[in-house]
Amino acid sequence: MSASQSETEIRAYLVDHFLSGHPERLPSDGSLLGSVIDSTGLLELVTFLQEHFGITVEDEDVVPENFGSVEQVAGYVDGKLRAKA
Repeated sequence: MSASQSETEIRAYLVDHFLSGHPERLPSDGSLLGSVIDSTGLLELVTFLQEHFGITVEDEDVVPENFGSVEQVAGYVDGKLRAKA
């Protein structure tokens, strides 16, 4: 799965679950934390990533550098998938 596929799926999840189906409200490269998701939403996102992509998200990986933007989340997932292969 390429990063672009991962990013598309992550975007769709965020729009469906946090933005009531309004993709225009999802910042293209801005921060997710605080503007789209809160701490509970972050836990929901982590659960989605683990279940949907079959990866394990370690507690120490849940940092703004990995979860600050859609692109960062997709990059994190892509890295985990490459490591798993």
